[in-house]
Amino acid sequence: MSSTLKCLRALSDPTRLRLVALVERDELSVNELQDITGLGQSRISTHLGLLAEAGMVQSRRDGKRTYYRLNPHADELAREFIQLAIRGASEMPEAAGDQINLKRTLELRRDQAKHFFNQVAGRFDRVYGPGRSWQAFGHLLLRILPPLEVADLGAGEGLLSELLVRRCRHVIAVDNSEKIVAFGAAKAKQAGLKNLEFRLGDLQEPPIAPASVDLVILSQALHHAEDPARALVGAHRILRPGGQVMILDLLKHHFEQAHKLYGDRWLGFAESDLHRWLEAAGFKKVEVAVVAREEQPPHFQTVLASGSK
Repeated sequence: MSSTLKCLRALSDPTRLRLVALVERDELSVNELQDITGLGQSRISTHLGLLAEAGMVQSRRDGKRTYYRLNPHADELAREFIQLAIRGASEMPEAAGDQINLKRTLELRRDQAKHFFNQVAGRFDRVYGPGRSWQAFGHLLLRILPPLEVADLGAGEGLLSELLVRRCRHVIAVDNSEKIVAFGAAKAKQAGLKNLEFRLGDLQEPPIAPASVDLVILSQALHHAEDPARALVGAHRILRPGGQVMILDLLKHHFEQAHKLYGDRWLGFAESDLHRWLEAAGFKKVEVAVVAREEQPPHFQTVLASGSK
């Protein structure tokens, strides 16, 4: 097959255009490309193989990982096709999300602390250790918290709020259900938690004064919001300068039954959407990463997103 036909074949699939555009900026591993695009590992490897055969990308081995980049020794024909691929990729609907996820992936690579935590988390359950558990670690970390003022938006019955209030100065738990708010307030009173306050309200317009809290938490709540982006604007409004928002939610999935079973408005969120909404709301130092994956079907994944005001 001629070089021209190989290049034409290599660019005949939109996915390969995306991959060329991504490795233009920096070399990336298959795992990183998987995180950025959400595509399967074997599918990405197959596409990269065709691009390599056409002389457009080059690979190198580093331990157990293989990294890909644009071929610096590509001939003139291949370089012309590479530029066409990059131009075509920029016109695809996935382009904006790919670039956001690429930026996040490169930042994550540079963040050695996160890398170390992921290694520790991966080893945690491999070997049994008496008394070692995530529950115990959680209690330890909870006691490290400074005495913050916290807004727990979409708090439900306030399970997380009850944990936080034992260390924080004041916790405001907001939910849009009168029954749940009444139940949570009664439970807090019975437990003597005077610094835990339940308020009835919408997490998109939280009934909290502007610039009055240090931390806003949305734990598995954002996918119930009618307008998630608006909810993040509301979170930004009630934070003091230097305050933080922390979001735990589901990564975008296709388990349609979640609408009926759990009352979810949204089937999770793409990392790029969370990143974009946080920045649009005015947050700085935005970070988004998948932090957990369920072993049982439908294999829900949990994403942690944060930003500072």
